Amino acid sequence: MLDLIIRGGQVVTTWGVGEWDVAVQGEKIVAIAEPGTLPAEVGRIIDASGKIVVPGGIEPHAHVASPVPGRPGAKTSPPEPASRAALFGGTTTLTDFAIQHQGLDIPQAISERTLTWRGNSYCDYSHHCMLMGEIPLNVIAQVKEAIEEGFPTFKIFTTNIRPTELLTTVDQRRLVGMGHVSGVMEQAANHGGLMFVHAEDDDIVQYMYQKLTREERTEWYNIHEVHNNMSEDLAFRRVLRLSEWTGAAVYFVHVSAKEGLNAIREARGRGLPVYGETLHNYVSFNAEDYKRPDGPQYHTYPSLKSEEDRLALWDGLLKGGINSMATDGSCTEFAMKVQGRTIHDVSGGHHGIETRMGITYSEGVAKRGMSLEQFVDITSTNAARIMGYYPRKGAIAPGSDADIVLIDPGIQKTLSLSDLHLGDYSIWEGWDIQGWPVTTILRGKVMVEDGQFFGSPTDGQFIPRKIASEILSRPAC
Repeated sequence: MLDLIIRGGQVVTTWGVGEWDVAVQGEKIVAIAEPGTLPAEVGRIIDASGKIVVPGGIEPHAHVASPVPGRPGAKTSPPEPASRAALFGGTTTLTDFAIQHQGLDIPQAISERTLTWRGNSYCDYSHHCMLMGEIPLNVIAQVKEAIEEGFPTFKIFTTNIRPTELLTTVDQRRLVGMGHVSGVMEQAANHGGLMFVHAEDDDIVQYMYQKLTREERTEWYNIHEVHNNMSEDLAFRRVLRLSEWTGAAVYFVHVSAKEGLNAIREARGRGLPVYGETLHNYVSFNAEDYKRPDGPQYHTYPSLKSEEDRLALWDGLLKGGINSMATDGSCTEFAMKVQGRTIHDVSGGHHGIETRMGITYSEGVAKRGMSLEQFVDITSTNAARIMGYYPRKGAIAPGSDADIVLIDPGIQKTLSLSDLHLGDYSIWEGWDIQGWPVTTILRGKVMVEDGQFFGSPTDGQFIPRKIASEILSRPAC
């Protein structure tokens, strides 16, 4: 007897969109069938009439239970509330970071992350390895072991992000020099790993901090002049040259400017295994929004850019060059988020984990004509393939985990804070939406239905990952 049948919905599969029935046995999808052809004996039937049935969303870039830069001792939201909000928003798998820093190696960083998440997550999860500062050579040598243990993605920074002179300890500095970047890239290329790169030119960033300070223009709403288009252009192209030299596949996080998009497109046109993500706040807002009351709430590093850049990012999502929609989620309370009022101390991150899927559907599918296949690609499948979850995750297909989300395209409303489940503010409060996730299933268990939550913090599982060779050798999605 089948455990569950989802019947009557418009199902987005790996081979197309159709009105099929989806059968679930245990934690797995076991069949996609013509309506009425599945066995009559079933534990439960969910009527998905009028709904769109998609794979559970995959968040490729979140900062959960992580230190808040510039706020000593403060951390972002822990796994329990973050994963609960993710499920309400249709995301079934979160990916955050095991942070290696001074005095800590990669196995120790992974061990710390494991203790933070195990038994404390409602949804499934995994971790990128984040390498910061002057990485010891013995740590670079540990990249191979991490890949073999199911952690094949490695984040590095090409900037300190904040003014270097204000980073008083080594642990606060993030910039990885090009020599050390090349070392990590070589290990990744040789052993099946992928680089996860925050690319800004630190010389440009630091110069602009000094320039604006000298000009007495340090208000937060000038932050886009510091983290600017030129910085993104130079850094992306420098990283791409290293990628060519080492053979490493590269995933650029939070592409924010048309120059970054153009660099990715050019590299992919040459057949390089290069991928990019943007954030749903980057395609929803621009630098003019910094001038609103409490404008710091809109900020994520790198900064919002111009309206031209915002529209270019939508072009990248719709026509190619941007592979996934992420959040760079860094969830704090509103008072902490808006505490910084200068270019030197404005806080990054926001509560985007719950809104990612819904905003992307509303703005992409309902308002811009994005196909359902494209929507699924940028919210789930592409991240699953690039990060090494696929085909276990990111697909409605026999053999895949039964991570399934029902979206109601008929929902039209103005989003309010009471609709959301994490934090005391949202930059999308007052946003007009069309379509929203209403049911979320994790490995066959109904977690969210009709506004009710049925999960346990022990439901979430760690998912080891292995990246397919075609992802690492060419632009395969």
